Amino acid sequence: RVLDPEHEHWRRGIEAAVIYAREVGDLKVPFTYRVPTGEEAQAEGWPASLANFPLGQWIADNGRFYARGTLAEERVEQLERLGMVWSHYDVAWEEGLAAARGWAEENGHLLAPLDATFRGAKVGIFLKNARAAARKAAEIEQRRAEGLPAGSSAGALSEDRREQLEEIDPSWCPAWPVEWQRAFHLVRLHLEAGGELPMESGEVVHQGEDLGRWVKLVRFGWDKLTTVQQWMCEHILGIEPAAEDEKPRPRRTQADKWAMNYAAARQFFEREGHLRVPRKHVERVVGEDQEERELRLGSWIGNQRSRAATLSPERVEQLSAIGMRWA
Repeated sequence: RVLDPEHEHWRRGIEAAVIYAREVGDLKVPFTYRVPTGEEAQAEGWPASLANFPLGQWIADNGRFYARGTLAEERVEQLERLGMVWSHYDVAWEEGLAAARGWAEENGHLLAPLDATFRGAKVGIFLKNARAAARKAAEIEQRRAEGLPAGSSAGALSEDRREQLEEIDPSWCPAWPVEWQRAFHLVRLHLEAGGELPMESGEVVHQGEDLGRWVKLVRFGWDKLTTVQQWMCEHILGIEPAAEDEKPRPRRTQADKWAMNYAAARQFFEREGHLRVPRKHVERVVGEDQEERELRLGSWIGNQRSRAATLSPERVEQLSAIGMRWA
């Protein structure tokens, strides 16, 4: 009886793989792993016929044969039934996806912050990388649609993987910052649970997000949102943009303040015919916002005179034109 050495090597390898998968739960076998011998083998249930078999090398060899397309179909099926994963990248993806699914089950969404973890797995970083890959895939599609060279697809998220994440949470990869979408989702959950729309910071905090602060930022930053974001906030959450009288007045710059005081000085000059303003004089002016203000013009004129050496030539000229005495 003549044995086929290659067939015999396969038979021993698959026998070892079955035992290893049963004991460990997968076929992620270290490259240097060999079937134990002696008492250790007996304790772990290994037959003597497999002693010292190089299972790690055998798994790696079959991975190479698979990559070349030379591994017989029935052998591929045998290994896959035992949990064989053909690529380390596939292993990392499956592990990341499982952790993401677990995190979403606990939190109700897949808009995890960057530092989010699930049983030690870095879910936040996994999702950040997946979103970057999804954006690359979208850019490639856009270039193809425009008839431009698409370039390499390395690092782009496949359609299958995108669908796997969308099955967990369709909004996992928004067109705007994830932080914004997460707060939107949490506000919606709060409203669906019967809560009122929070309007002030600190009013409602959920999963570490200050929902009132977010609503406030949305209302006062309405013009910075996309049309889609505005529609979502208005029709799903019932948020309305802040009215003009709610918005804080913009802070006046030093240039604005100088211009306002100069306008008061000009008004004084046109009324009095000179700029000899008493030190304690207060001038009433109406600004561009139609609000009346009281300005300590006498004090301001004195300050300009004492700072003459540091004023720009333009300001010196402006003041001189309305009767400023510098000495």
